Amino acid sequence: MSVPSPTPNHLTGAEAMVRMLQAYGVRHMFGLCGDTTLPFYDALARLDHGIQHILTRDERHAAYMADGYARVTGRPGVCEGPSGGGATYILPGVVEANESSIPILAITTDVSTASRGRYPLTELDQVALFRPVTKWNASLDDAARLPAMVRAAFRAMTTGRPGAAHLALPFDTQKNAVDEAEIWADSKHRSFPAERAAPDPVAISEAARILAKATNAVAICGGGPVIAGASAPLARLARTLELPIATTVSGQGAIAETDPLAVGVVGSNGGVPSTRAVIDEADVILFIGCRAGSVTTERWRSPPQGRTIIHIDSDPEVIGANYQTAVAINADARLALDALAIAVAGQPERNRQHGTSRAARAWAGKLANFRPLANSADLPIRPEAVIQALQGALDPDATIVADPGTPCPYISAHYRWRQGGRHFITNRAHGALGYALAAAMGAHVGRPDVKTVALMGDGSFGFCCGEFETVVRHNMPITSIVFSNSTFGWIKAGQHAGFGQRYYNVDFNRTDHARVAEAFGVKSWRVSDPAELPAVLKQAIAHDGPTLVDVLSQPLHEAAAPVSEWVA
Repeated sequence: MSVPSPTPNHLTGAEAMVRMLQAYGVRHMFGLCGDTTLPFYDALARLDHGIQHILTRDERHAAYMADGYARVTGRPGVCEGPSGGGATYILPGVVEANESSIPILAITTDVSTASRGRYPLTELDQVALFRPVTKWNASLDDAARLPAMVRAAFRAMTTGRPGAAHLALPFDTQKNAVDEAEIWADSKHRSFPAERAAPDPVAISEAARILAKATNAVAICGGGPVIAGASAPLARLARTLELPIATTVSGQGAIAETDPLAVGVVGSNGGVPSTRAVIDEADVILFIGCRAGSVTTERWRSPPQGRTIIHIDSDPEVIGANYQTAVAINADARLALDALAIAVAGQPERNRQHGTSRAARAWAGKLANFRPLANSADLPIRPEAVIQALQGALDPDATIVADPGTPCPYISAHYRWRQGGRHFITNRAHGALGYALAAAMGAHVGRPDVKTVALMGDGSFGFCCGEFETVVRHNMPITSIVFSNSTFGWIKAGQHAGFGQRYYNVDFNRTDHARVAEAFGVKSWRVSDPAELPAVLKQAIAHDGPTLVDVLSQPLHEAAAPVSEWVA
């Protein structure tokens, strides 16, 4: 196939797409090649654009990498894949990012518009496929409109509640002409959140009045304050009132958990009775960037209905969906907390909320249960021992990415974050297995100067192990830790707790994950004795290339996991 020869002052659609991504400051892109992608890849090969394209082993992980990248950089992540199977494979990562309010742009090339309806190979209705799972979605059928549509995608991704966008790029559009004068970007949409919405002053005044009169208030932070970079105004508000700050799993990083006012994670995944007590005893609840969904509220039991609720969120549809709300503040979390901290400080009388003592009681209750298990010599190794050894081996600025299943409740409950900001990533929107390794790769590419660790169960390892080749090819010094217990542990624990210990079709053979990883070129260890954990983890973390530690660990149904429905 010959290289397209556009007329003077015109580009091909493929070249225009590259130039538009360049205009938006895109530095990295994750994806996988296909027949319909040939003009796009050829443009990437020929043009000088400064974008590093990272070839992945499947499209799902390309989207997960874009997700992790966006979370640590504050810039939209970009992933791409071909038509047909590529479009269907990339979908899970788009779903997770969109529901987690993380902007990623998925570009899936497509069959030519002229061949639609004629049964070409890999034809499907991509716009219909992506419509339910994106914030913005279109097919670039008219090459002349391509730059404007890319601008619309970046505007949608980064404003309001951030989310994912999808662009289908037909084969003939990639070869058709685009006016070079149309290649420009709105610089406001190169990062997120963009064009932040300010709060209603009346709502801020009423919220400040209620908080000042409260006797036992608490804030519960979801992912919103982390996305908005709202740690500083949150800390000012907390200190003004001595207000205790709890978080959801996604909200970890809103405040350092070593802060005297930090309660830690609440809810059914990572919360414990002592943290739950802080919520249940409160008279006023301030939700910040939090949907108050089933996990955070233990199926809407904590806080109990009837409490006074103040809710801050950038999405107006979230506010009041689950709790009757006394004050609704539809705004960016950072701007809202800035205004609220000022308004509370101006109140003539303020009740102290005794947050330091309330938070201290929460941690004391948690640690009383954690420490004996973390120091246990029991076999198989208790997950608490892994978390304690990891805490001792990592610097405060490290990034940890955890899959659902065994890692998530333990890391959420027991790893104590010493810095605010984005240091923890997990896929709490839909909880698909196999997320952690790829998201850790994206996080490393976005923030290469800090250590990145991926935590996964052995079920998740089976979903993602092909990407260890990508890790080795790019020599990413990521440390992976596998909790090896030969079962889909979350489901088995549910069968144990709620279905009379009738275990059905959840167990599988044990894999020597260290040997598998070594076959890809990853330096690996297998650990069966908890006494060996601290030294092995320190070696793995200090190594200058990719590493893996395979831990023979206790399964969830036999453990003391901080998951309230199993304890009950």
